[in-house]
Amino acid sequence: MQIKNVTIIGAGVLGSQIAWQTAFKGFNVIVYDISEESLKKAKNFHRNFSEYFKLHKNATSNEIENTFSRLQYTTNLKEAIKDADLISESVPEIFEIKRDTYQKLSNLASEKTIFTTNSSTMLPSQLADYTERPEKFLALHFANPVWEANIGEIMGHKKTSPEIFDIVVNFAREIGMIPIPIKKEQSGYVLNSLLVPLLHAAETLYFDGVADYKDIDKTWMISTGAKFGPFGIIDLIGMNTLYNIIKMRGEKLKDEKILSRAEKIKKNFIDKNKLGVSTGEGFYKYPNPEYQNPEFLK
Repeated sequence: MQIKNVTIIGAGVLGSQIAWQTAFKGFNVIVYDISEESLKKAKNFHRNFSEYFKLHKNATSNEIENTFSRLQYTTNLKEAIKDADLISESVPEIFEIKRDTYQKLSNLASEKTIFTTNSSTMLPSQLADYTERPEKFLALHFANPVWEANIGEIMGHKKTSPEIFDIVVNFAREIGMIPIPIKKEQSGYVLNSLLVPLLHAAETLYFDGVADYKDIDKTWMISTGAKFGPFGIIDLIGMNTLYNIIKMRGEKLKDEKILSRAEKIKKNFIDKNKLGVSTGEGFYKYPNPEYQNPEFLK
Protein backbone atom coordinates (compact mmCIF):
# COMPACT_ATOMS: atom_id res chain seq x y z
CA MET A 1 0.00 0.00 0.00
CA GLN A 2 1.28 3.44 -0.94
CA ILE A 3 0.33 6.34 1.30
CA LYS A 4 -0.48 9.56 -0.54
CA ASN A 5 -3.35 11.21 1.33
CA VAL A 6 -3.04 11.94 5.03
CA THR A 7 -5.61 13.43 7.39
CA ILE A 8 -4.64 15.05 10.67
CA ILE A 9 -7.35 14.90 13.33
CA GLY A 10 -6.70 17.68 15.82
CA ALA A 11 -5.07 20.96 14.77
CA GLY A 12 -3.31 21.82 18.01
CA VAL A 13 0.40 22.36 18.56
CA LEU A 14 1.55 18.88 17.57
CA GLY A 15 -1.19 18.18 15.04
CA SER A 16 -0.27 21.36 13.17
CA GLN A 17 3.40 20.41 13.18
CA ILE A 18 2.68 16.89 11.90
CA ALA A 19 0.50 18.36 9.15
CA TRP A 20 3.19 20.83 8.06
CA GLN A 21 6.01 18.28 8.10
CA THR A 22 3.95 15.74 6.17
CA ALA A 23 2.91 18.27 3.52
CA PHE A 24 6.47 19.58 3.25
CA LYS A 25 7.62 16.04 2.45
CA GLY A 26 5.21 15.76 -0.47
CA PHE A 27 2.00 14.25 0.88
CA ASN A 28 -1.51 15.61 0.43
CA VAL A 29 -2.73 16.66 3.87
CA ILE A 30 -6.16 17.58 5.21
CA VAL A 31 -6.25 19.19 8.64
CA TYR A 32 -9.47 18.59 10.58
CA ASP A 33 -10.68 20.18 13.79
CA ILE A 34 -14.09 20.82 15.29
CA SER A 35 -14.04 24.61 15.02
CA GLU A 36 -13.03 27.27 12.51
CA GLU A 37 -11.17 29.03 15.32
CA SER A 38 -8.92 25.98 15.76
CA LEU A 39 -8.25 25.86 12.04
CA LYS A 40 -7.48 29.58 12.01
CA LYS A 41 -4.83 28.95 14.67
CA ALA A 42 -3.44 26.05 12.62
CA LYS A 43 -3.13 28.27 9.55
CA ASN A 44 -1.29 30.83 11.65
CA PHE A 45 1.03 28.09 12.93
CA HIS A 46 1.72 27.10 9.33
CA ARG A 47 2.58 30.66 8.32
CA ASN A 48 5.04 30.77 11.22
CA PHE A 49 6.47 27.37 10.29
CA SER A 50 7.03 28.55 6.73
CA GLU A 51 9.18 31.42 7.98
CA TYR A 52 11.05 29.10 10.32
CA PHE A 53 11.77 26.64 7.49
CA LYS A 54 13.08 29.44 5.29
CA LEU A 55 15.38 30.72 8.03
CA HIS A 56 16.54 27.48 9.61
CA LYS A 57 15.89 24.69 7.10
CA ASN A 58 17.00 26.50 3.93
CA ALA A 59 13.60 25.87 2.40
CA THR A 60 13.09 27.61 -0.95
CA SER A 61 10.08 29.77 -1.78
CA ASN A 62 9.01 27.08 -4.25
CA GLU A 63 9.13 24.38 -1.54
CA ILE A 64 7.05 26.54 0.79
CA GLU A 65 4.52 27.34 -1.94
CA ASN A 66 4.20 23.64 -2.78
CA THR A 67 3.73 22.78 0.88
CA PHE A 68 0.84 25.22 1.21
CA SER A 69 -0.70 23.85 -2.00
CA ARG A 70 -0.82 20.38 -0.42
CA LEU A 71 -2.60 21.58 2.74
CA GLN A 72 -6.39 21.75 3.14
CA TYR A 73 -8.46 22.59 6.22
CA THR A 74 -11.99 21.55 7.18
CA THR A 75 -14.45 21.12 10.03
CA ASN A 76 -16.32 18.43 8.05
CA LEU A 77 -15.10 15.07 9.33
CA LYS A 78 -16.67 13.03 6.52
CA GLU A 79 -14.97 15.17 3.86
CA ALA A 80 -11.71 15.19 5.79
CA ILE A 81 -11.26 11.43 5.78
CA LYS A 82 -13.06 10.18 2.68
CA ASP A 83 -9.84 9.68 0.66
CA ALA A 84 -7.40 9.20 3.54
CA ASP A 85 -4.81 6.47 3.28
CA LEU A 86 -3.64 7.26 6.81
CA ILE A 87 -5.11 9.23 9.70
CA SER A 88 -2.94 10.76 12.41
CA GLU A 89 -4.96 11.55 15.54
CA SER A 90 -3.85 14.25 17.99
CA VAL A 91 -7.01 15.05 19.95
CA PRO A 92 -6.77 15.89 23.69
CA GLU A 93 -5.38 13.27 26.09
CA ILE A 94 -8.79 12.41 27.51
CA PHE A 95 -9.99 8.83 27.05
CA GLU A 96 -13.63 9.70 26.35
CA ILE A 97 -12.66 12.18 23.62
CA LYS A 98 -10.35 9.70 21.92
CA ARG A 99 -12.91 6.87 22.22
CA ASP A 100 -15.66 9.01 20.68
CA THR A 101 -13.29 10.16 17.92
CA TYR A 102 -12.48 6.60 16.87
CA GLN A 103 -16.11 5.55 16.98
CA LYS A 104 -16.92 8.36 14.56
CA LEU A 105 -13.92 7.58 12.35
CA SER A 106 -14.81 3.88 12.17
CA ASN A 107 -18.23 4.75 10.75
CA LEU A 108 -16.93 7.17 8.11
CA ALA A 109 -13.48 6.06 6.97
CA SER A 110 -12.72 3.96 3.92
CA GLU A 111 -11.78 0.33 4.50
CA LYS A 112 -8.24 1.08 3.27
CA THR A 113 -7.54 3.77 5.87
CA ILE A 114 -4.88 3.16 8.52
CA PHE A 115 -5.60 4.78 11.90
CA THR A 116 -2.68 6.05 13.98
CA THR A 117 -2.74 7.75 17.36
CA ASN A 118 -0.23 10.30 18.59
CA SER A 119 -1.33 9.71 22.19
CA SER A 120 1.39 10.22 24.76
CA THR A 121 -0.43 8.51 27.63
CA MET A 122 -2.69 5.78 26.23
CA LEU A 123 -1.80 2.40 24.80
CA PRO A 124 -3.18 1.33 21.41
CA SER A 125 -4.90 -1.66 23.03
CA GLN A 126 -7.01 0.74 25.13
CA LEU A 127 -8.56 2.21 21.98
CA ALA A 128 -8.33 -0.59 19.41
CA ASP A 129 -11.82 -2.01 19.95
CA TYR A 130 -13.39 1.35 19.13
CA THR A 131 -11.72 1.58 15.72
CA GLU A 132 -13.53 -1.41 14.16
CA ARG A 133 -10.19 -2.14 12.38
CA PRO A 134 -7.75 -3.19 15.14
CA GLU A 135 -5.39 -4.75 12.61
CA LYS A 136 -5.00 -1.31 10.97
CA PHE A 137 -4.61 0.64 14.18
CA LEU A 138 -1.38 1.55 16.00
CA ALA A 139 0.50 4.45 17.52
CA LEU A 140 2.76 6.81 15.59
CA HIS A 141 4.08 9.14 18.25
CA PHE A 142 5.91 12.39 17.54
CA ALA A 143 8.10 14.52 19.77
CA ASN A 144 7.85 18.29 20.04
CA PRO A 145 9.06 20.12 17.99
CA VAL A 146 8.64 17.54 15.26
CA TRP A 147 11.45 18.72 12.96
CA GLU A 148 14.05 19.05 15.72
CA ALA A 149 13.27 15.98 17.81
CA ASN A 150 12.66 14.09 14.59
CA ILE A 151 11.72 10.65 15.81
CA GLY A 152 8.60 8.68 15.06
CA GLU A 153 7.86 6.01 17.67
CA ILE A 154 5.76 3.21 16.17
CA MET A 155 3.91 0.98 18.62
CA GLY A 156 1.32 -1.63 17.76
CA HIS A 157 -0.79 -3.94 19.91
CA LYS A 158 -1.47 -7.67 19.72
CA LYS A 159 -3.90 -7.35 16.81
CA THR A 160 -1.89 -4.90 14.68
CA SER A 161 -0.98 -6.40 11.31
CA PRO A 162 2.81 -6.75 10.87
CA GLU A 163 2.37 -5.49 7.31
CA ILE A 164 0.59 -2.35 8.50
CA PHE A 165 3.26 -1.84 11.15
CA ASP A 166 5.95 -1.90 8.45
CA ILE A 167 3.97 0.50 6.24
CA VAL A 168 3.80 3.03 9.09
CA VAL A 169 7.52 2.59 9.85
CA ASN A 170 8.24 3.41 6.22
CA PHE A 171 5.81 6.35 6.27
CA ALA A 172 7.59 7.82 9.29
CA ARG A 173 10.86 7.61 7.38
CA GLU A 174 9.30 9.22 4.27
CA ILE A 175 8.19 12.28 6.24
CA GLY A 176 11.69 12.84 7.59
CA MET A 177 11.43 11.06 10.92
CA ILE A 178 13.84 8.49 12.30
CA PRO A 179 11.57 5.48 12.97
CA ILE A 180 11.80 3.95 16.44
CA PRO A 181 9.92 0.62 16.36
CA ILE A 182 8.57 -0.32 19.79
CA LYS A 183 8.64 -4.10 20.21
CA LYS A 184 5.78 -4.30 22.70
CA GLU A 185 3.30 -1.94 24.28
CA GLN A 186 4.93 0.41 26.75
CA SER A 187 3.24 3.34 28.40
CA GLY A 188 5.33 6.36 27.45
CA TYR A 189 7.11 4.64 24.55
CA VAL A 190 10.88 5.23 24.80
CA LEU A 191 10.94 9.03 24.83
CA ASN A 192 8.30 9.69 27.48
CA SER A 193 9.50 6.80 29.62
CA LEU A 194 12.66 8.88 29.93
CA LEU A 195 11.06 12.34 29.81
CA VAL A 196 8.07 12.04 32.16
CA PRO A 197 10.15 11.25 35.27
CA LEU A 198 12.24 14.36 34.50
CA LEU A 199 9.16 16.59 34.19
CA HIS A 200 7.61 15.03 37.29
CA ALA A 201 10.79 15.71 39.27
CA ALA A 202 10.92 19.31 38.00
CA GLU A 203 7.25 19.91 38.76
CA THR A 204 7.74 18.51 42.29
CA LEU A 205 10.76 20.71 42.94
CA TYR A 206 8.82 23.75 41.75
CA PHE A 207 5.47 23.16 43.47
CA ASP A 208 7.17 22.10 46.73
CA GLY A 209 9.07 25.40 46.73
CA VAL A 210 12.52 23.82 46.48
CA ALA A 211 13.68 25.96 43.55
CA ASP A 212 12.41 28.53 41.04
CA TYR A 213 11.47 27.17 37.60
CA LYS A 214 14.23 29.20 35.93
CA ASP A 215 16.87 27.78 38.25
CA ILE A 216 15.58 24.27 37.66
CA ASP A 217 15.88 24.84 33.91
CA LYS A 218 19.33 26.39 34.27
CA THR A 219 20.54 23.41 36.28
CA TRP A 220 19.40 20.96 33.61
CA MET A 221 20.64 22.98 30.64
CA ILE A 222 24.06 23.76 32.13
CA SER A 223 24.64 20.23 33.40
CA THR A 224 23.52 18.33 30.30
CA GLY A 225 24.01 20.80 27.44
CA ALA A 226 20.30 20.51 26.57
CA LYS A 227 18.58 23.21 24.48
CA PHE A 228 15.61 23.28 26.86
CA GLY A 229 15.04 22.81 30.53
CA PRO A 230 12.00 20.89 31.81
CA PHE A 231 9.80 24.01 32.01
CA GLY A 232 10.77 25.02 28.47
CA ILE A 233 9.72 21.51 27.45
CA ILE A 234 6.43 21.89 29.33
CA ASP A 235 5.72 25.09 27.37
CA LEU A 236 6.28 23.15 24.14
CA ILE A 237 4.04 20.28 25.22
CA GLY A 238 1.33 22.68 26.39
CA MET A 239 -0.42 23.30 29.69
CA ASN A 240 -3.57 21.37 28.76
CA THR A 241 -1.56 18.20 28.24
CA LEU A 242 0.39 18.79 31.46
CA TYR A 243 -2.85 19.36 33.36
CA ASN A 244 -4.43 16.17 32.00
CA ILE A 245 -1.35 14.07 32.81
CA ILE A 246 -1.02 15.41 36.37
CA LYS A 247 -4.77 15.07 37.01
CA MET A 248 -4.76 11.50 35.68
CA ARG A 249 -1.81 10.61 37.90
CA GLY A 250 -3.46 12.20 40.95
CA GLU A 251 -6.72 10.36 40.36
CA LYS A 252 -4.93 7.04 39.83
CA LEU A 253 -2.93 7.43 43.04
CA LYS A 254 -5.79 9.15 44.90
CA ASP A 255 -3.23 11.78 45.92
CA GLU A 256 -4.72 15.14 46.87
CA LYS A 257 -1.30 16.83 46.74
CA ILE A 258 -0.85 15.89 43.09
CA LEU A 259 -4.44 16.88 42.28
CA SER A 260 -3.82 20.30 43.85
CA ARG A 261 -0.90 20.78 41.44
CA ALA A 262 -3.26 20.13 38.53
CA GLU A 263 -5.63 22.77 39.89
CA LYS A 264 -2.77 25.27 40.20
CA ILE A 265 -1.86 24.66 36.55
CA LYS A 266 -5.50 25.28 35.61
CA LYS A 267 -5.89 28.41 37.74
CA ASN A 268 -2.52 30.05 37.05
CA PHE A 269 -2.05 29.09 33.41
CA ILE A 270 -4.99 27.53 31.56
CA ASP A 271 -7.64 29.92 32.89
CA LYS A 272 -5.37 32.85 31.93
CA ASN A 273 -4.76 31.42 28.42
CA LYS A 274 -1.09 30.91 29.21
CA LEU A 275 -0.99 27.57 27.44
CA GLY A 276 2.67 27.68 26.42
CA VAL A 277 4.21 28.24 23.01
CA SER A 278 0.83 27.96 21.28
CA THR A 279 -0.53 31.13 22.96
CA GLY A 280 2.74 33.02 23.32
CA GLU A 281 3.10 32.53 27.06
CA GLY A 282 3.45 29.73 29.57
CA PHE A 283 6.25 29.70 32.08
CA TYR A 284 8.12 31.82 29.50
CA LYS A 285 7.02 34.36 26.91
CA TYR A 286 7.35 33.59 23.17
CA PRO A 287 8.59 33.80 20.44
CA ASN A 288 11.79 34.81 22.25
CA PRO A 289 11.86 32.90 25.53
CA GLU A 290 14.36 33.97 28.15
CA TYR A 291 16.15 30.62 28.13
CA GLN A 292 17.34 31.27 24.55
CA ASN A 293 19.25 34.34 25.69
CA PRO A 294 22.96 33.50 26.20
CA GLU A 295 22.85 35.48 29.45
CA PHE A 296 20.28 33.04 30.86
CA LEU A 297 22.92 30.43 31.65
CA LYS A 298 25.35 32.82 33.29
